[in-house]
Amino acid sequence: MNKQNNNSSDTQTIVPNTSSTSGLDTQTAMKTKISELTFVAFDTETSGAFPIKEDIVEFGAVKWQGGKEVDRIEFLFKPRRTMSDFIIGIHGITNEMVANAPLLGTHLQEIKNFMSDAIPVAHHAPFDMGFLSVEFERARMKSLHLPVVCTSLLSRKLIPETIDHKLQTLVKHFQFNSLAAHRAYEDARSCMMVFNKCIERMSPNATLEDVVAAQGKRLVWDNFFLLNHKNSDVKTLIQAVEADKMVLLRYSKGEKKNETRKLFPQGVVRSPDGDYLQATDPEDKEQKSKRYKLEYISDVQIEYL
Repeated sequence: MNKQNNNSSDTQTIVPNTSSTSGLDTQTAMKTKISELTFVAFDTETSGAFPIKEDIVEFGAVKWQGGKEVDRIEFLFKPRRTMSDFIIGIHGITNEMVANAPLLGTHLQEIKNFMSDAIPVAHHAPFDMGFLSVEFERARMKSLHLPVVCTSLLSRKLIPETIDHKLQTLVKHFQFNSLAAHRAYEDARSCMMVFNKCIERMSPNATLEDVVAAQGKRLVWDNFFLLNHKNSDVKTLIQAVEADKMVLLRYSKGEKKNETRKLFPQGVVRSPDGDYLQATDPEDKEQKSKRYKLEYISDVQIEYL
């Protein structure tokens, strides 16, 4: 959810999109040169850190082809819950700004259509993919099929000289012009500019397969679906998150290995580094939020009082 924007000398006039990767299957896309593909950089701002209970409040995306911007979309959405001051402090989108905004479902098909004919690109892509995948599930839509490029992962490999690989750090490193920090369209465009800088450091004949290899992880939409999870314990955790209920469970790691624990679940997250439950322990005096790997969780029960 870090924002900023683009290259001072590369402001582009948006022109109609004349070609795309529409109908391109994944296998063909992976073997295609980057210069021959269309990309869509996207970003979400949300009402909280975890999907299921929290919502996307802003979506922005920019379509890029032949070295220039050819299309864009951006929307504000009303979340189901009032946003906290902490969250508002991150992106600057207030409850008043979204009070009369539509629900995301009214534009979800438009968002999917915009993204489906291009290779998706995002900074910290698993975060955005997690939120969007849940929305696709709720709407009973099929997932997008083309793999996603993460500029956070890619820049770690191709831009090692920066102090970190946050989007704003990279924006400052390349001296891109800053428009409105922490807003979805501006961050999407900054993400696209960072992607272009990464590609400049690869072979002119680099393919999408080369890019995915460089980022080190293959990010596929189906791996982020959550609501229809086959594991019964995960389903119970999701129900508890939605209902704001405590759970009792066994965790086969840590000091309390295999003991029954009481936790307050904040979110269930699909991650290429291992799916996890984010939760607090009511017996923890500091009430620190911790991660619990789903593979070590069993015997989950909702505590109804």
